[in-house]
Amino acid sequence: MTASPQKRYVAAIDQGTTSTRCVIVDHDGQVVASGQYEHEQIMPRQGWVEHDALEIWDNTRRAVSTAMVDIDVSPANIVALGVTNQRETAVVWEKATGRPVHNAIVWQDTRTAGIAGEDPRRWLDRTGLLANSYPAGPKIAWILDHVEGARERAERGELLAGTIDTWLLWNLTGGAHGDDGKPAVHATDVTNASRTLLMDLRTRRWDPELCAEIGVPVRVLPEIRASISEFGRVRRRGTLAGVPITGVLGDQQSAMFGQGCFEVGDAKNTYGTGLFLLLNTGTQPQISGHGLLSTVLYEIEGQAPVYALEGSVAVGGSLIQWLRDQLGIIRSAAEVEKIAAEDNGGVFIVPAFSGLFAPRWRPDARGVIVGLTRFADRTHIARAALEATALQTREVVEAMIADSGIRPVRLRVDGGMTANSLLMQLQADLLDAEVVRPANIETTALGAAFAAGVGGGYWSSLAEVSARQTADRSWSPRWTAEQREALVADWNRAVERSFDWA
Repeated sequence: MTASPQKRYVAAIDQGTTSTRCVIVDHDGQVVASGQYEHEQIMPRQGWVEHDALEIWDNTRRAVSTAMVDIDVSPANIVALGVTNQRETAVVWEKATGRPVHNAIVWQDTRTAGIAGEDPRRWLDRTGLLANSYPAGPKIAWILDHVEGARERAERGELLAGTIDTWLLWNLTGGAHGDDGKPAVHATDVTNASRTLLMDLRTRRWDPELCAEIGVPVRVLPEIRASISEFGRVRRRGTLAGVPITGVLGDQQSAMFGQGCFEVGDAKNTYGTGLFLLLNTGTQPQISGHGLLSTVLYEIEGQAPVYALEGSVAVGGSLIQWLRDQLGIIRSAAEVEKIAAEDNGGVFIVPAFSGLFAPRWRPDARGVIVGLTRFADRTHIARAALEATALQTREVVEAMIADSGIRPVRLRVDGGMTANSLLMQLQADLLDAEVVRPANIETTALGAAFAAGVGGGYWSSLAEVSARQTADRSWSPRWTAEQREALVADWNRAVERSFDWA
């Protein structure tokens, strides 16, 4: 396909946990081209997960080039560029050379679990986050403490740090060499900054006291900007030379944006490597009393920020990958729906491979399969895996209701697992709510494109963005309350068996 010289688009980079993707989106909100490349998952020891940040940058350039070539467009056809990214993954690099001093430490990594101490809630009111292995700030501190000379170099101003959006922005705008005499942009957006444990949730600025306590010099951190604002332009020697970068969002906030969750009470769940459920709570942060996080949902420059409650579950689609790759009971992810039994045969899987995230936050938990008898076979295990995904989502929704008083009547869903109709029906049954899947389930990339398009004037308003989102299919609940509560009761018994293993 070749675009006409007059045709205009927006582009988005979606840098995820397992791959980097670039999409090009037209004015109707349709993806017209894409490129995608996977990167290596580096696991030096149990509980540690790392990525090569240089490989991610190389794959970003490849993905952009592939998408541009796909429809034969030039930078003149691209109105704006958006960026979305795996959020809590941390990078530290040399300002002079652009070389990372250590592999990026991934959001799933548990090496900083000791930050919790005796009171994981001690910074909750200020940051909206629990002190645990999840946020990016302690990961930056770990790198500074464990790479020889890194802390001293950071204090001298020789190192820069940030989440993956910051790493990509810096490279996109020129890297170590800058662009046309201008230094590269060292910035992040407020949604990513809100995932570090270093930002005051209300002022949306780095908190010097927190930074000192956690061990991150403020001078290595990027400038915090509104999600939809002018971040800079792509370097002149790049494939997107001169294109303005006008939208940056963390991946789950981007998925909310892509789903059009702009009203208080709107909720979505992304079924990816993990499960990420967000609820729009409006312009005031709500601090959770039930194991959830409070985060910035998005901020348009010159307007009040919008906040969300979030529940993050570590294991979602990765449980199906485990059935395929480690146990070998399915050949493809799609097969799990075909072989799943009509009931679980008494079998429950609690996939606490790296502890349990929201709302339980039990780093000591480990995965268990309970209820096995000679009757159980792979069809029951497949069913139990799907039920575990839907049950973990229900736990987060119940916590959100307890915190906010809002009971969602509709859950918007996206991500690869939503292709599984059995899982979606289970989800509707367990929530007693409608589940709605959009026509384009890759809403993370679409959200970054929409944000950049609003920032670049391609779309005039959020209402215009909402008009470009269409539903593909919905599922309504069928179960009785008795069926639902019986399964939940047995699930709670199974979860208790996973505690105190680590």
